[in-house]
Amino acid sequence: MIHSLQRVLRCHPRTVDLVVAAALFACSFPGSVMTLPGHDLEVPWWPGVLVAAVSSLALLWRRTLPRTTVVVTLCCAMAVAALGYILTVLVIGPLMVALYTLALRSDRTTANVFTASGIALLAGTSLVVGPDNEPLVLKLLGPAFWLLLPTSLGTTTRLRAACLEAVRARAEHAERTREQEARHRVTEERMRIARDLHDVVAHHLVLANLQAGTVVRLMRSRPEEAERIAGELAGTTLSAVRELKATVGLLRHADDSETPAGPAPGLAQLADLAASFEPAGLSVTVNTEGRQRPLSAGADLTAYRIVQEALTNVTKHAGAGSAEVRLTYSHDRLGITVTDHGGTAAPSSPAPPASGSGYGVIGMRERALSAGGRLRAGHRPEGGFEVVTELPLLSPAQPHTQNALA
Repeated sequence: MIHSLQRVLRCHPRTVDLVVAAALFACSFPGSVMTLPGHDLEVPWWPGVLVAAVSSLALLWRRTLPRTTVVVTLCCAMAVAALGYILTVLVIGPLMVALYTLALRSDRTTANVFTASGIALLAGTSLVVGPDNEPLVLKLLGPAFWLLLPTSLGTTTRLRAACLEAVRARAEHAERTREQEARHRVTEERMRIARDLHDVVAHHLVLANLQAGTVVRLMRSRPEEAERIAGELAGTTLSAVRELKATVGLLRHADDSETPAGPAPGLAQLADLAASFEPAGLSVTVNTEGRQRPLSAGADLTAYRIVQEALTNVTKHAGAGSAEVRLTYSHDRLGITVTDHGGTAAPSSPAPPASGSGYGVIGMRERALSAGGRLRAGHRPEGGFEVVTELPLLSPAQPHTQNALA
């Protein structure tokens, strides 16, 4: 009910101002005949009522012209004090309402300046031309109290409204930020899955294509060799289906029983990855320098995928018979270098990609950046192509921290 009343009052501000002005004008009648105990009224009542009527009428413009309204009501209050009336809330009520509105609709400095000026002018008028029988305490403390009260209430109301508005704005900002963060995470997850699909499809289909071509060439001249490579082709396609199922399974719901569960590939499977390229005619050598250090799960998968994509690019573009993968462990970084010495590509094969071009290189660079590392790819001066990656290693304290949080 209170909220409904407040809503009605906000929708009819003109009516509210008329009611307030009428009520304050009605209060001027008893205020103009009020005297101190034991003293008679020395001035007629009607001048005070007339001045109060002008002061109450000025309140109709308090929302649009708050400063002007304060000046007009202050002048009327000074006239009431000069005529000899006692400055009570009944006769200076319009000035109090005007000061409240000014404090509500302006800054604190403006409200304080007008209030201090009003107190000084009213107290000075009461001291100079006010009634002689009024105590000095009332002449000084009365105007100060009655004018400071509405200013304090108006300032408090304004600050409370500003605080509520700030809280509401922060809540809306937090909601928008949460939605943007959720969309950003969804986009990142889609990009990660897209990169995984690209790596899996490119790697296995390139190997399957090369093995199928070899089977066709050797079917008549060397049937035993062709049969062996055909068997390896079946293993390649089966591995492709298994990895595709694992990757696409990430798109399923977490409670889907068909979601495949298994360890993600990492550098521990690097030897198997290198061996998978032998049927395609690529001999891969893996060398390790420094003491092996653990990587985070994400960085381990990133390292595996980068090596996989780099070796696939060698098979597709370089026409080389050998490639080298070098792992270099330092204090806080793992360096991964994949190089080939070039070769004579088939006529139908595309030219080697330029440095930084092609979606494969873009995907490798995005993977390295997502893991906190960096990647550089380009042609070697002595021939061939080189992919150099740096990924951060786990610090000694990180495994213990992860175990404690698990």
